[in-house]
Amino acid sequence: MQVNCVSPPTVRIVHSGHACNVEEERHAERVYTIREGETLELTCLVTGHPRPQIRWTKTAGSVSDRFQDSSVFNETLHITKIQRHQGGRYYCKAENGLGSPAIKSIRVDVYFLDDPVVTVHQSVGEAKEQFYYERTVFLRCMANSNPPVRYSWHRGRDVLSQGSDKGVEIYEPFFTQGETKILKLKNLRPQDYANYSCIASVRNVCGISDRNIVFKLTNKTVSPSIKLLVEDPIVVNPGQTVSLVCITTGGEPKPTLSWVSSSDRLPEKSVVKGGTLTLPAITSDEAGVYSCVATNNVGNPAKKSTTIVVRAMKKGRFWITPDPYHNDDNIQIGREVKISCQVEATPPEELTFGWLKNGRALRSSERMVITQTDPDTSPGTTNLDIIDLKFTDFGTYTCVAALKGGGIPEISIDVNISSTTVPPNLTVPRGKSPLVVQEGDTVELECLVSGKPKPIILWSRADKEAPMPDGTLQVESYDGVLRIVNVSREMTGSYRCQTSQFNGFNVKPREAVVELIVQYPPSVEPVSLEMRQGLGRPVAMNCRVLRAHPSRVLRYEWRLGNRLLHAGHFDQSDETEYTVKSLNREGWGEYTCDIINEAGAGCKCLFVFTGKAYPPEFYYDTYSPLWQNRPRVYGFKLQWTQMNPNAVDRIVAYRLGIRQVEVCVCVRMWVFADPNPNPGQLITHNLTELIKPEAYEVRLTPITRFGEGDSTIRIITYSGKLTIGSVSFHCSFEEEPICMFTQDKNDDFDWTRHSAATRDTKYTPNTGPSGDRSGSKQGFYMYIETSRPRKEGEVARLVSPFFNVAPKNPYGITNPPAYCFGFFFHMYGKHIGTLNALLRQKGQAATEGPTWSLSGNQGDHWKQAKVSIHPTASFQVVLEGIRGPGIEGDIAIDDVTLEEGECRDLPFSSQLRFWGRHSNLVADLFCLSIHFKGLYWHGNICLHC
Repeated sequence: MQVNCVSPPTVRIVHSGHACNVEEERHAERVYTIREGETLELTCLVTGHPRPQIRWTKTAGSVSDRFQDSSVFNETLHITKIQRHQGGRYYCKAENGLGSPAIKSIRVDVYFLDDPVVTVHQSVGEAKEQFYYERTVFLRCMANSNPPVRYSWHRGRDVLSQGSDKGVEIYEPFFTQGETKILKLKNLRPQDYANYSCIASVRNVCGISDRNIVFKLTNKTVSPSIKLLVEDPIVVNPGQTVSLVCITTGGEPKPTLSWVSSSDRLPEKSVVKGGTLTLPAITSDEAGVYSCVATNNVGNPAKKSTTIVVRAMKKGRFWITPDPYHNDDNIQIGREVKISCQVEATPPEELTFGWLKNGRALRSSERMVITQTDPDTSPGTTNLDIIDLKFTDFGTYTCVAALKGGGIPEISIDVNISSTTVPPNLTVPRGKSPLVVQEGDTVELECLVSGKPKPIILWSRADKEAPMPDGTLQVESYDGVLRIVNVSREMTGSYRCQTSQFNGFNVKPREAVVELIVQYPPSVEPVSLEMRQGLGRPVAMNCRVLRAHPSRVLRYEWRLGNRLLHAGHFDQSDETEYTVKSLNREGWGEYTCDIINEAGAGCKCLFVFTGKAYPPEFYYDTYSPLWQNRPRVYGFKLQWTQMNPNAVDRIVAYRLGIRQVEVCVCVRMWVFADPNPNPGQLITHNLTELIKPEAYEVRLTPITRFGEGDSTIRIITYSGKLTIGSVSFHCSFEEEPICMFTQDKNDDFDWTRHSAATRDTKYTPNTGPSGDRSGSKQGFYMYIETSRPRKEGEVARLVSPFFNVAPKNPYGITNPPAYCFGFFFHMYGKHIGTLNALLRQKGQAATEGPTWSLSGNQGDHWKQAKVSIHPTASFQVVLEGIRGPGIEGDIAIDDVTLEEGECRDLPFSSQLRFWGRHSNLVADLFCLSIHFKGLYWHGNICLHC
């Protein structure tokens, strides 16, 4: 049966999870109220065909916290432990290409109430007499909340209100907009010294209980004061251990001390003990301002700071300045010459310099003038001026820098002054510019510098304001060579080398330019493209060059597999096209286009031609797809459409594979297709003889002359009332109340309800199930999370509701009835602990030993457990998970049942009765495999359909 059913999308949003309230506001705006820390779950229900694609967004952009774009199989937005910043307007958008997209929104309001904080401020009036003064106290109560908080004040057990006491005034400051509530005690009286309680309330909205804080006011209540038992600043050597001691000198209640740093956080290795901060083996990076802060919520916090300075010296440099009055670039006898020496030091005031000539101490004189600082240069500089240079002044001058505090090695800089001391000259070696290299090579840009002494060479980009390959604007080189590893096309351009004044002459810089040309192979589009096409149709492929250097000589080669189809050179165009006039069977395969220049061949244009049909798309909005067939079996109306049916040869049939979940037996059948299907055409096939309550995996594969197309899989789950036997209890944990199961209050941690579709992406891999017992990623199950802080041996217990046992005679139960307790379990991971099933009877002091127990890794499969129990009173069943030795130990349970009577294990042969009914299909399949060359039946026992 086939029906044309194409319709634009419609959408509505439904909620589940822990809603406090859902109300309709004006203009049909929906507001969904939820308590902070609860689970937000919004489901976008859509109709329309083809099946609409769904996307969730938020007003301020994408929903980032544990959010994923929805698809056909995942229409639910799920945020566990929602936080206040995650409130806002959420939009669900559905589109299928027909008409305008359908959009609905809902506003999520997150409610919360933080613990209130009371701060106290005191004011003292003018003294009226020597023994009397007036004091007024303000107690301010603040609490963050949504909705707005309501405050109440108590003194002891008495409620304080405006006007109830002449000495009390209660008000809200205008500028706080209800965020605070102030209790003013005017001219303190003896009865005012008491315990004051501030109660913050949101009137039990969302079940949020009131918050309470108590402050004891006495005649000794005073703001904190502290003292630092250290100097300011503290100057130390690297590697020393520094201890900062802070003590309280006043404050009631007793202040709390804490330490903060100017770098926002204390060093990782720092140790805080009381008021003492210890910094072991301090480094230069840990220097800065450290502050001790004392708080007791009375007045303003007290703060005292000190600065830690760590001694250091680095970057010793020199430069030579010829006679500035004669515009000379070199040194001449009878003229003036100045030697400058610079060192970076911390602290700079401890820096001292000394000068040596040929290893002997040099003192300042009329011709040798030594200055420790130069106002025209940066700090940490010393100068030696040699006036009226003589031949005897030639020699080695040494600048020695040291710190007065000691502990840091001296820095010595030697400068040779001789008749051979000449200013620098800079050139580029022949053949080194322009420099042509291949992308990915290692290249060395070189500038030759002569002169004595040789200065530092500074490299920078000359043609644009761009950083150097290491990310800086300038790179220093002591040998004139700039080495670039793994050069890229972005590094093409002009590079400037110039002399620095450092370690050389302080003269006008010399400079040169090196041209770098980076060749790279062509980049093309499309890089990869799958094209599906039927036989006998023309196809055209186009490959375009995006970038290449050099681009003047480009040639192309078209291939099918390894067979050369066509080759040539580009003229004026930047693209090449290859056409197949009529596609035949030999024309299916991989076509590649290589575009080649002097740098070689880059990425290929890849075209994969196939006659494989696109996957079918299951239709999920079928009205009443599930129906009762007979007491033990049910039927299902399966509907689908074909994606792009006209893109390839017509689909002659669909192979329908169906197997019971967790069972290896598979049946295949054929559904013959309409010879002229249209896009969006709905195809229907009724599945019968499905055993209750089992779930089935259905695989649908389109068949053309090419062969098999892409398959689509879905899970069919029976959701009606079970009629097999007399089941009195069945729980699949699909609803949040989890069938009245409760967490044991005396265990170590709780079981968690989850589904694979919404499980946190950061969960431990290689453990836990990838879907619920039916194989659905949307289905829910219960599991124990064994990641930190869980420890080995910790226990989580899930307790069922009470089940009554009615005695068969008025004198009690002499012949206890039997019940079959069953459940599915998943125990996969190398650290799996133990899963126990226990019976807990009313009136008995303790739970008996396990009625069923299993330990260790059982593989990545759901398995069923059944155990017969014989209770003599009202009872509960307990599922107990025990954490193993590591984090890969998640245990999951699903589909818990309780049936009257002893457990019966069905033999495997009885599970085959469904498949036996379809044995006549084998002959049909065999005929079809002959009719379509290349299609073969492989039997009806399989691992995958």
